[in-house]
Amino acid sequence: MKNKASVFVMASIVVASSVAMMACTKSTENDNSATKANQWQSIFNGVDLSNWTPKFANSEYGDNYKNTFRVEDGMLVVSYDQYEAFNDKFGHLYYNIPHSHYRLKVEYRFGGGQIAGAPDWAFENNGVMIHSEDPAQMTLEQGFPASVEMQFLSGTGKSGNDRNTGNMCSTGSHIMLDGKLDTTHCINSSSPFIAQEEWVTAEIEVRGHERVIHFINGEKVFEYTQPQLDPNEASHIIERIGGVQLFEGYIAVQAESSPTQFRSIEIKLFEEDISFK
Repeated sequence: MKNKASVFVMASIVVASSVAMMACTKSTENDNSATKANQWQSIFNGVDLSNWTPKFANSEYGDNYKNTFRVEDGMLVVSYDQYEAFNDKFGHLYYNIPHSHYRLKVEYRFGGGQIAGAPDWAFENNGVMIHSEDPAQMTLEQGFPASVEMQFLSGTGKSGNDRNTGNMCSTGSHIMLDGKLDTTHCINSSSPFIAQEEWVTAEIEVRGHERVIHFINGEKVFEYTQPQLDPNEASHIIERIGGVQLFEGYIAVQAESSPTQFRSIEIKLFEEDISFK
């Protein structure tokens, strides 16, 4: 009996210890999740394209066409040095984890010029997409996801015209502006004109379906509400998600024919983000 009692006691201690460890682990997991909210975290490691996947027009998801997206000197680079002509190879590099409530911050600058054969409107033009559709479900031919873009432009266009940056462009989507549905494809921000060679800090605060705010070098330059899908262009997605409202989606960086450098990409997740549910 004494031996059996000792065994029972030891077993009880082991079980109790295991439960305590599980509770401690669960607490640590919760603590780790909590520390990720409201703190800046880098989502580009400066070494490779881990956790990012490209999709180009007329290319399979995952095919980094002509090594357009690459890492050089610790920066994410959009490069066209392996191209002879553009041939409408519009592309995007997607972060692999969708989000809903966050603030994204990127530091970018244009490398100058444009690959031959690209449209004039794409001259020194880049941007980040929010609430993007799942790139793995895009068609082979598709070059742009249904999404909303924070557009980046150099301060001078190809014809010498002045241009704002931090603008809003919609692809397969619409926004509410000043309480009214606005179907305009691109709407200028109030940013200053910024020279091509200057580094720019662009931030976009995303609050699900409720509100989106653009910032350039710390200054608010644009705000809109209720991003939503265009029933005429995105009916297949509306059917899949059960409505037009855009509450969440993927983040993407563009490749639109002009060399671009990104020296940092950071995100601050809010507690309402889908990653905490």
